[in-house]
This record gives sequence, structure tokens and C-alpha cells, in this order.
Amino acid sequence: MPTIGIIGAGQIGRAIATALAHRGIEATLSNSRGAESLAETVASIGPSIAAGSREEAAAKDIVFVAVNWSKLPAALAGLPDFAGRIVIDANNPIEAPLFKPADLGGRVSSEVVAGLVPGARLVKAFNHLQPHLVAGDPASEGGKRVLFYSGDDAAAKAEVGALIEQLGFFGIDLGSLAVGGQLVQFPGGPLPALNLVKFG
Repeated sequence: MPTIGIIGAGQIGRAIATALAHRGIEATLSNSRGAESLAETVASIGPSIAAGSREEAAAKDIVFVAVNWSKLPAALAGLPDFAGRIVIDANNPIEAPLFKPADLGGRVSSEVVAGLVPGARLVKAFNHLQPHLVAGDPASEGGKRVLFYSGDDAAAKAEVGALIEQLGFFGIDLGSLAVGGQLVQFPGGPLPALNLVKFG
């Protein structure tokens, strides 16, 4: 089982940690304020989730990044090269309270994130569902809730697809970052916030 880290303990980071905890999967949750500030949070999520430093989370085999868009450069600055490990980009280029889209200069947001995580095999996933749906029961509607993912590395996508399945979701591979990343990007893409369920 690959080790898992989460950089960012906002709504999405906590939702991902909760989804992992439901299945008893161990993960290290981190934020910019340090492990001590997360003691109550991890205690409320479950025993498989530990608080750690940003560096500890970033050293895992699979690293979720779920940080407010404007804070991404600072959250990822100074980390060692990812050396072929998987980074899951769960970010959207927009944030409260203004919800003004970030200027990406015509690029897909995952291309921007890829530039902040040298050496990583980047997979875009977990950004299109609302946090309560990520944290909730993926079978609550009688089928399996759909999670989209995309990336340019087939082996990395296969690992993320297996994790999505292990969490009880139904993963759909949208292809490359250029194609799939655009489809799930919020704002702009047609798929964000769609709560789709696969039956049968």
C-alpha cells in the first residue's frame, strides 16, 4: 500500500482525509501552521489519520495537494524534488470570498501546479466534487459516486484509479491533463460540481 500525504487541511483536504479514514487508510495531514494546530482535526477524523509537517506529507508515495490557489506557491516552495512520486492536484483556480477566476495565461490549472512540483507525476483528481460528497458515503445513492481523474502518466493514473476504487468511488479516466484537466477545471470546465452516480 503506498503511503499517503495531504498538503492542505481546508475543506477539501479534510474531506479527502475523511474519505481515507472511512476505509482505514493511513495518511498524514499537514497545513502551513504545523502539526500541533491539527491535533483536534485529526482526532475528529479517525485513528488512521496523523498530523504532520508539510515536509512529512510531501515525502509520501502519493501526495494530495489541496490549498487555496493564491497560497499554492508558498505551500509547495522549498520542497525536495518529487523524484517520480505521484502528486494529486485537487485544486481549483478560484477561491472565496471573491470567487474571481485566476489569470492562468491560457494554461490549464494543472499545468501551473505541475510547475510547482518538480519531478512529480501529476494526476488531476478530487477537485470537481463538493467536499461533503468527497467525505460522504460514495454508495449513498445506491450506486457508486463518480470521480474523474486525468494525467499524462498512465502508471500514475492507474495507481490513482485504484485508490479511487478502494475508496468506493467509480473512477473515470478523462485522458491527458490538457484534455481532462480542462474538463474538470473550475471555473470553465463542464464537469465541476456534477454529482454523477454509476449504477450496475
